[in-house]
Amino acid sequence: MNLDVQSITAAALGIALAACCGFRVFVPMLVAGLASRFHVFNFSDSFSWLASTPALIALGAATITEITGYYVPFIDNILDTISAPLAAVAGTLLATSVMPIDNEWMKWIIGIVAGGGGAGLVSSGTGFLRLLSSKTTLGTGNAVVATGENTAAVGGSILAFIIPIVMAAIFLLLSFWILKKIYNSFVKKKAT
Repeated sequence: MNLDVQSITAAALGIALAACCGFRVFVPMLVAGLASRFHVFNFSDSFSWLASTPALIALGAATITEITGYYVPFIDNILDTISAPLAAVAGTLLATSVMPIDNEWMKWIIGIVAGGGGAGLVSSGTGFLRLLSSKTTLGTGNAVVATGENTAAVGGSILAFIIPIVMAAIFLLLSFWILKKIYNSFVKKKAT
């Protein structure tokens, strides 16, 4: 396999966009669709539908609904439950859509592992954070968590197109930090 800078950049873009799906499912898909619509980058032919007008309208409506829902107490916790599997699907889709691999099986396997796994991990981490916020502040701090997640989803998605390798590296560091926190919480729980 011949790796060049363009292939590494495309893979980093896919990983970074997938990670942003862990913060908000539809924001990275909307940003990627708009980037393709305005010729910032191009999806492969099988994913060009993400830049179509009907897809952008649907993604825009879904984005507004999702962002708004996270500011409603109790609904935000329900959305966390629903969004975890959706984030994995959206992360897989976005990572696969930009992977510069000719072999379709390999492209999907890498998309599922890197994209879906990464998005699922970030989504689990943010869900854990919201649960902790709900428990310690009785839900009053959840708006602050939601604002941070929205900022990370929008900013991360835009920066993924500007500095994809840096964003992928940040995601990897975030993933290790989340895994460490989850591991430590289980070790502490087992010790007591």
